[in-house]
Amino acid sequence: MKIVDVRVEESILPKKDKDWKFALAANPKTEGWIVGIRGEDGTIGYGYASTMNHYGAPHAAVKGALDQLCKRLIGCDSRQIASIMDDLDHAMHGNNQAKSGIDCALHDLMARSLGVPICDLFGGPAVREFATLRILPIKSPADMAKNARMLADKGVRHFKIKVHGDVEEDVERVAAIRAEVGPDAHLTIDANQSYAPKDAIRALTMMAPYRIDLAEQPVNAEDLLGLKAVTQAVPITVEADEAAYSLDRVMTLVRERIVDAISLKITKLGGLRKSYAAAQICEAGGVKYRLGAHVGPMLLAAHALQLAAALPGIWYASELTEFDGLAEDRWEGLKLVDGVLHHSDAAGCGVTPTVKAALEGHRKSA
Repeated sequence: MKIVDVRVEESILPKKDKDWKFALAANPKTEGWIVGIRGEDGTIGYGYASTMNHYGAPHAAVKGALDQLCKRLIGCDSRQIASIMDDLDHAMHGNNQAKSGIDCALHDLMARSLGVPICDLFGGPAVREFATLRILPIKSPADMAKNARMLADKGVRHFKIKVHGDVEEDVERVAAIRAEVGPDAHLTIDANQSYAPKDAIRALTMMAPYRIDLAEQPVNAEDLLGLKAVTQAVPITVEADEAAYSLDRVMTLVRERIVDAISLKITKLGGLRKSYAAAQICEAGGVKYRLGAHVGPMLLAAHALQLAAALPGIWYASELTEFDGLAEDRWEGLKLVDGVLHHSDAAGCGVTPTVKAALEGHRKSA
């Protein structure tokens, strides 16, 4: 089926928490671009291209890359996803966030045309229910504990505690949250590169008695020796996130045994195909993996959910429900009940534009 039209629309959605921040930035809203690819039969596939400044993908730059790449899609056979994405890689180096939006839209288009969920294109659903892991943005220890309680009351049992490199205060955050949510909750921390290696070792050693399941990207993404030193020194599972920004880098992390686990994100790796390949690299090398924070609208989470459903080797709770922290969304269709996200057999990625979004899109096209 030939591609006859490609549209890119801006997506800026406010968060419920206007003071949301992590170690690298403050983000009161989620920004990105919606990619819509239409086939000659009228079917439209959707993808989301994230704005990710800390991965070198600012808002305008992602749009510029999309404008150039999408021109190459018109007239292509939409079923030839591997060929199309290979052509885009040859045409433009990097820009994985833009390519991810296109890759996801192509898979969505194919799956909707076939009347099957995207996960069927990767072998079918091996997992249908996913415990949610929710982010606790940086605030005072008391305020973070309060936010953890509110999420726990909604059924959340896995929490990711954002920290920023002040060892003593970060340990206080962990202690306060553990005291609030009790011994049965699962706690992780995410430093977003904010520690020096020795400080990371000291912080994680002090946090270990509070039963931390994993520590995400404790040191600078380019400091692989420091990351390996932390991994070898602490009893907590150490996970790469910002450091795992390409298939080549995932291969290096696995081959050199630099970390215990890797956070896979379709946005940073360039789409579903490459994220699936990264999972296979981790499997082959004996390194744990899961789906990391897919911060954006329900559309982005839906694609990540489809991939997660086809990966029975995921070792820990994935971050697929950050859309629940948005003040508004333009997509609907995912089922989140008592902190558990459920996979369905709906065609494509499993979500559709809300009635309001569909009406606005119709007015723009008219």
